[in-house]
Amino acid sequence: MGEHVAKQILELEPENASGYVLLSNIYAAAGNRHLWEKVAQQRNERGEKKNPGCTWIKVNNLVHTFVVDDQHHPQMIEIRAELKRLSGLVHDLGYVPHTKLVLHEVEEEKVFHSCHHSEKLAIALGLINTAPGTPLRIRKNLWVCEDCHSSTKFI
Repeated sequence: MGEHVAKQILELEPENASGYVLLSNIYAAAGNRHLWEKVAQQRNERGEKKNPGCTWIKVNNLVHTFVVDDQHHPQMIEIRAELKRLSGLVHDLGYVPHTKLVLHEVEEEKVFHSCHHSEKLAIALGLINTAPGTPLRIRKNLWVCEDCHSSTKFI
C-alpha cells in the first residue's frame, strides 16, 4: 500500500523529491536494496535533491546546527566522547539500536551510522554544555528515525 501511495505522489508531483524519499524508505524498510538504489538513481537522473536532515539546538544563546556524520563542530571530540558514554549507558539499560533502515552491509557500520545522526549529536552537545536536569530543546527539519526516537527516550 505504501508503495502504491508513493507512486501516486510521484505521478502527481514528479518534481517533488519527497515521493522518491518515501519510496526509498519503503524499500529500505523491506530490505530491498536493489529497488532502493533504483529509486535513488531515478531521483538523481531527474535532478531532484532531497533536503538534508538538519537538527538545531540552542545552547548558551548560540544556535548550533548538525547534519548526519557532522565533523565540523568545534566540540566534535567532546561530542563523540559523550555519544560513546551515552551509548554504553543506554545499552546497559536494554537499548538495542534500530538499524533496519540503515542500508550498509556490515552490522557494525549500521550501528556507527545510526549513532551519528544529527539529533544525537545535538543531544550530546546539549548534555556537555548544560547543567544536569536542564531541558534540551531540539529542532529538526525532517522526521526523526525510529532509532533516534527510541534512543532519545532512553537518554
